[in-house]
Amino acid sequence: MVERLMELTGKLRMIFGPAQKSGVDHPMSEENRQLLKQREAEATQWETVKRPDGSTYIVPKR
Repeated sequence: MVERLMELTGKLRMIFGPAQKSGVDHPMSEENRQLLKQREAEATQWETVKRPDGSTYIVPKR
């Protein structure tokens, strides 16, 4: 089933072209810059831990 879907979407991409990427084609607004800084600051509070089975999870930094 998945293979058929991928084959179909591949054919559609040949006809219509790749997905539109308008979200990254323009400069960031000031509001988005501030939001990005806030999210980056929040992300520094966490660290990613990888288990031996390959799965990952996040924990607060010590």
